[in-house]
Amino acid sequence: MLEERVLDLPMREADVAIRMKEPSQADLIRKRLMSVRMRLYATQTYLETHGLPQKIEDIVNHRLLCQSLNSIQVAAGATLVQHLLTYDIPKLFTVNNYFGVLQGVLNNIGIGILPNYVTEDFPDLVRVLPDLESGEVPVFLAYPEELRQSKRISAFRDFVQEEIFAHRKKMREAVAV
Repeated sequence: MLEERVLDLPMREADVAIRMKEPSQADLIRKRLMSVRMRLYATQTYLETHGLPQKIEDIVNHRLLCQSLNSIQVAAGATLVQHLLTYDIPKLFTVNNYFGVLQGVLNNIGIGILPNYVTEDFPDLVRVLPDLESGEVPVFLAYPEELRQSKRISAFRDFVQEEIFAHRKKMREAVAV
C-alpha cells in the first residue's frame, strides 16, 4: 500500500513504513536508510525553448513545478519551495506528490523541484541551478517493536537495504568511470 499520508504504525495502519523524516513514536524501531536532497530539474527540450537559468533570480522567467505547500511533504522541500517563491514567480504549477511534478517536468511544462532519487531513472533530465538544493533529508524505515521478530518485516527490511546498497555501489562505479 502506497500512501501520501503518514500512517500510524503503532495503531497498525501498516506494518512498516519508509518515511522522509525520523518517526517520532517511541515504540518504533527505526533504521536510517539513506539521505536525499531536493533539486531543480528540467528537460533539455524545455530549456532549449525557455533558456537555462544562470542565477536564482532568472527563475521568474520560468514555470515552477512543485508540491503544494498545503500537501504533506518533507520540510526541506517546503523550505526550498518557500525560498523560491520569494522571487515572485508568476507561473506556478503545484500538485500533491512528487510523481506529478516528475510527469510535468518530463512533459516540458517547466522546472520541477524533485528529490534527487526520483530523477535517477531519467538521465536526460538536466539539473538546473546546480548550486541550489535543499538540506539533507533523512529517509527511515520504521516498524513497531512488536514486529521485531516478524519474518515478513525482516525480509522486507533486508530487501530494501540490499537495493540501497546495490544502488550506492552502482553510483560509485558510475562516478569512477
